[in-house]
Amino acid sequence: MRIRDPAMFAFAALLIAAVGFAQSWNVALAILNMCLVSAIVALGVNLQWGYAGLFNFGIVGFVALGGVATVLVSAPPVEDAWRAGGSGLAFAALIGLATFVCAGIAFFKLRRGRVRALGTAAILLIGLFLYRSFFDPAVEAIESIEPARFGFLGGFGLPVLVAWPVGALLAAGAAYLIGKVALGLRTDYLAIATLSIAEIIIAVIKNEDWLTRGVKNVIGLPRPVPYEIDLQNSDEFVSAANSIGLDAATASSLFVKISYGGLFLVVLLALYALSQLALNSPWGRMMRAIRDDENAAEALGKDVSGRHLQVFVIGSAICGLAGAMMTTLEGQLTPGQYNPLRFTFLAWVMVIVGGAGSNRGAILGGILVWFFWIEVEYIGAILADSLTFWLGEGSALRMHVMESVAYMRLPTMGLILLLMLRFYPRGLIPEK
Repeated sequence: MRIRDPAMFAFAALLIAAVGFAQSWNVALAILNMCLVSAIVALGVNLQWGYAGLFNFGIVGFVALGGVATVLVSAPPVEDAWRAGGSGLAFAALIGLATFVCAGIAFFKLRRGRVRALGTAAILLIGLFLYRSFFDPAVEAIESIEPARFGFLGGFGLPVLVAWPVGALLAAGAAYLIGKVALGLRTDYLAIATLSIAEIIIAVIKNEDWLTRGVKNVIGLPRPVPYEIDLQNSDEFVSAANSIGLDAATASSLFVKISYGGLFLVVLLALYALSQLALNSPWGRMMRAIRDDENAAEALGKDVSGRHLQVFVIGSAICGLAGAMMTTLEGQLTPGQYNPLRFTFLAWVMVIVGGAGSNRGAILGGILVWFFWIEVEYIGAILADSLTFWLGEGSALRMHVMESVAYMRLPTMGLILLLMLRFYPRGLIPEK
């Protein structure tokens, strides 16, 4: 490892520490926790693009599926909703499954021709009507149960940490289905297809209130760390906080954020170790050979399509895991926050800035890009105030400049990307 690599991470640590001294340590730890989650997303994207050259523009969809898994696993069940519409949904699911099975049997058993086409279409059409006859009343009954508080089925009430691997599995399952259809497309068409499918996933999450409450959000999800109020009511914790010169409220908030950071750091280090083992294994060398020249790899007997599907599923699973972790950190599912700008564009910037094909680079890019995404408004306000203070408080130009600071995130990200492509085209920590 070159001296430059640890120096880059030391610089990132200094930036976060500077926030602690200039603003507050609560803000610094909150940024650090999201930096760790962002680094995990960047690892997943790097696995797909850096290892295999897959242009996945549907990252936001897999992150959102991780958040949905958190609700389905850890939210307490709404018993009234289950009684009102649970049986109807079960019947609808059975009818849907039976429809697909019967349609598949008809398609493969009947001889090719008009009879097979009409028979398969008739089975699907009849199945659709039967499915909706059970599904629609069940959904209406579920969404009518105290819509201001519930209006959805809830989850299984399991510990929230169980939702993290479930989020990875849910995203992996969706990636397998998407990959079987889309991975045969050319690079640019693959990007369009994955972006479109991600938008479909987001639309379902926003509109199916019976499943995720839609845009009304799911709040009050359980957490894997103590609640601040419980810590503040603990005499031992209060005395320990006072002994180091902190009040109970500040100490409890710091303790919770540090606890989250410890959990996230363990996951990040485990994924980094596994990614490094994969990169340096025969499998990793094969993936890079496929990335560099698919035709040559295929001529040597490598299953290019199978390996593309494999790495697509693994990378998406990591993004789903990060989505579950982020929802756990926020304590709520907010479908409105899932947009390609934040979860797809930024993830790609992280990988490009850090260095495609480099796991350390992906982690560094995730930390630095998220830091500047959050802090550019604060830094910009200081710079704008310093440059325009001589104009006076009532100056229209000064007021315009100060109001424009809130919109500096996107230009700043674009500037960072342009500078990186100009001076470090292979990233801050490029692939060896």
